[in-house]
Order: sequence, then structure tokens, then C-alpha cells
Amino acid sequence: MTSADALPSLRSRLRSLRTAPFGADPAGERMERIRRSPHFADGVFQNPAGARTRPSGSTLELMKVYFRKEERRRRTPAGPVPLHATTLADLAGPPATGLRLTWMGHSSVFAEIDGRRVLFDPVWGERCSPFSFVGPKRLHAVPVPLASLGPLDVVVISHDHYDHLDMPTIRALAGTRTLFAVPLGVGAHLERWGVPAGQVHELDWNETVKVAGLRLTATPARHFCGRGLRNQQHTLWASWAVAGPEHRIYHSGDTGYFDGFRDIGAEHGPFDATMIQIGAYSEYWPDIHMTPAEGMRAHLDLQGGAAHGPSSGPMLPIHWGTFNLAPHPWSEPAEGTVGAAEEAGARIALPRPGEPFEPGAEALPTAPWWRAVAVGQGPGRTGGGLPAAPGRKVGPGRVADTGEPETAPAV
Repeated sequence: MTSADALPSLRSRLRSLRTAPFGADPAGERMERIRRSPHFADGVFQNPAGARTRPSGSTLELMKVYFRKEERRRRTPAGPVPLHATTLADLAGPPATGLRLTWMGHSSVFAEIDGRRVLFDPVWGERCSPFSFVGPKRLHAVPVPLASLGPLDVVVISHDHYDHLDMPTIRALAGTRTLFAVPLGVGAHLERWGVPAGQVHELDWNETVKVAGLRLTATPARHFCGRGLRNQQHTLWASWAVAGPEHRIYHSGDTGYFDGFRDIGAEHGPFDATMIQIGAYSEYWPDIHMTPAEGMRAHLDLQGGAAHGPSSGPMLPIHWGTFNLAPHPWSEPAEGTVGAAEEAGARIALPRPGEPFEPGAEALPTAPWWRAVAVGQGPGRTGGGLPAAPGRKVGPGRVADTGEPETAPAV
């Protein structure tokens, strides 16, 4: 046997040792479809703009920053994170405006849109890790039990990192008739966890599926994928535009800033609300997560440059507050979003986890609830301000989660 013959055999043996939380690799016709994608080249999915997916700068310096005692203290809240206490009662009736969003923490958002029920990136697990004993642990409880939400029309997944695709949550949904909309390749994970193939719609960028009267379109994002130590980049990452008969919403998933937000907005917007990633950034990961200022810039791009007006809905900041995934202080993403919104004159919603709100309502939740439990963080350290051009470093930087088990930042 040649060394070339032995390599695939070794990979096969290693894959066979992977436990269920690692998911499954695409194979067969699924892999053939991936290879036919215009976004797949040189054996991997490609970003719409160049992006480094490994830390820049000194790993040693990153470790020093991450484990420095005072900075570690700032990365977690000083007390229990305030949760909204009456979520289920508030969701009992339909939204008066036809659109209601409930942020469940991190990137998990329950959307009621034109009589349909959509759940984005649901993570109800205790850790975003393949292991129960190590990896980032929740900093607050889930606001409501998953089963209490009732029947869902569709679950939307942005990519397969552990803080967005959670095996316990998917298994809990697998026995229902819920449909799933996922990027190419992600269906392999779901099928391993018990979701019937007929309930899964896998989309490439700019492909659309109709579910229960909604149009769901996988739109480009600038990120990466994988659930193992050596990721093959064979599953796609995406943002999502969802359109009902009356309303349109956008979920960014994880992404760095890139010019494509303007194209997405022109094609699918303006949106009645955007859900934008603004946390887990660091200067060591400059391309694949956005700072709050970049998140606001993306929101404005998606809305055609309009900060306010009848055709421009508010921004809901996501991907913060629930897991400790980066060197920045726990509350800095929220403070940065406040600063960026003030500078841009844009409307934002700042709900507590579990607090429903209607983007079309005159009043939005805007109280800075996080300040009551933030450590040494308050107004002034915002990281806000719109960057003058793509690529400019704003605030303390940005970092990304790799989807790998971690007790330090993702590397």
C-alpha cells in the first residue's frame, strides 16, 4: 500500500472514532452537489472576500491577554444576567404588527412573521462544545424551555459551529415535523442526529426555498465552518433573508464585514428588522467576526444606507452575552452597539434574553440592562464609531469561534 492509499484509510478510521456531537461529513450525492457549487474551489468553500480563519499575530500574546486575571474577570457578568420573566405569557397572543422577535441569547432568535414561526440558530444546550465537561458554558439560563415554544414552521441554521448548531437541541426537534433550512453540507449533521432527510432543505448562496408561505434565501457571509480539530471546509456558512407576504427580516449568522451586504440589501431588502452579529471579535481574527461598529455599518448597508424611515427597520444585536468566546469584556458589544447607533442615528432594539418585541412598534426595548451586572464596563468604552472603509480596525479588535472545544479563545 502506498502512502497515498494509506491517507484516506487513516482519515476513515479517524472519522469512525468521532462521537455523535461532531456530526458527520458530507458524502455521496451531497458531496457531489458541494463540488458543483460555484463557491467551492480547490477542495474547500471560498469566502466572498478574502478572510484569514486562523489567528493573526502572536498566539503567545493572545494567550496572555486571554488568561490575564483582570481581563478574565471582565469577560463574565458580576451576577445573574437579567432575564425577561414573562416570555411565554407575552407570546400567547399574535403580534399586533404581524412581526415579533424574541432574542433567546447569543444568536438564537424566535421570529413570528406573518403568522409563521421561525427559529434561528437554536442553542438550548449547556455548553457549545462536543463535550459535556469542557468548553464555553452558558452565562445565563435559556429564557424558556424549547418545547414551550410549540410547533415551528422552520428552523434556520447559519453554519455548523457549536454555538450555532447544537446537537441536543436538534435532537429535541428531530421528532417533530419541523422543517430545517441549512447551508450546503450541514444536512449531514442533522441526519446523523435523527432528522429525516425529507425535512431538510440544503441551500447554496443565493438559493431560495419556500416554506409555509415564507421565502428563505441563503445569502453570502464571510466566515468558515467545521466541528473538528482539522476542518475540511466542506460545509457552507450563510446569512439568511426571510420574506413573508408583508414583512422581511435578515439574520447575519457569523460574518466579517464585506461589501456584499449592500448587494443583499438591494436584492432582498429593505428589512423590517436585521439581526446582526456584534460579539466575539478580536484584532487576532480581523476578517470573520464584526465589531459593533462594523455590525452597524452592515445594518445600514442592508437597509440601503438609511438609518431610519418608514422602510428601514431596527437592528437587533446578536452573538453576545451568553457565552465567553473572546478576549473583550462581556458587556462591550452592547456598549459598542449603543455608541455606533447614536453616531449613525439608527434604531436598535436591546431586549433582555427572552424579551419579545415588535420591530414595527413605536417603542423598542432600549434600557441598558446589562450595566447592572457588568464588571468595570460602562458608557465610554464602546468600541463604537463607523469605520471609514472596510478593513479598518475599530475598537479592541475581533475574534471568532472555531466550533472546536475550547477553554481559551478559538485557535
